[in-house]
Amino acid sequence: MATLASEMSMTYQIRRVDAKPKVLIMVSKIGHCLNDLLFRVKSGQLKVDVPLIVSNHGEFAELAKNNGIEFHHLPVTKDTKEQQETQILDLIKQHNIDLVVLARYMQVLSPRLCTEMSGKIINIHHSFLPSFKGAKPYHQAYERGVKIIGATAHFVTADLDEGPIIEQRVARVDHALSPKQLVEEGSNVESQVLAAAVKWWSEKRVFLNGQKTVVFN
Repeated sequence: MATLASEMSMTYQIRRVDAKPKVLIMVSKIGHCLNDLLFRVKSGQLKVDVPLIVSNHGEFAELAKNNGIEFHHLPVTKDTKEQQETQILDLIKQHNIDLVVLARYMQVLSPRLCTEMSGKIINIHHSFLPSFKGAKPYHQAYERGVKIIGATAHFVTADLDEGPIIEQRVARVDHALSPKQLVEEGSNVESQVLAAAVKWWSEKRVFLNGQKTVVFN
């Protein structure tokens, strides 16, 4: 297997079929994706273990406690970013984390973290990439009078919102919806898209192929 992987410039992992991958969820202040993932894990829809949650805010400490999950509040500023990410990497190693899920974690990861966890970080972007990148995409969509909104789950790279796409979905909207209503509609799509991406990854159905992914049915 190693010879074939070398010839094809591939990486591979071998694990027990019944082994549940360990997932670190990172979140900031917006919790719909976090809540959705935890519900799916608890109900058996997502066959992963979530040993810990990391946040740059403290809002979800109680939620983590209620679910029996270790919570780490790691505030971050421009001056402390390197130190904070070192703490994250230490937690990843301590808990043997297989995948990091950014469930609306509103911080840009450094190239160092992206490189060390290459192919092992999934982000949910609250827009249908490549449109409306950056902050407040639903407000951007409102100003443009879009007829559909969407969400994109992708692997994280050092290039902001440019990583290989795993899943995308859309919902139809119209001019009658306010920016707040667009956010509400979009939140549902975000939760569905992120859950699908994590599920497919956990089922070994997502393969990285250069700048794109192949998702097997």
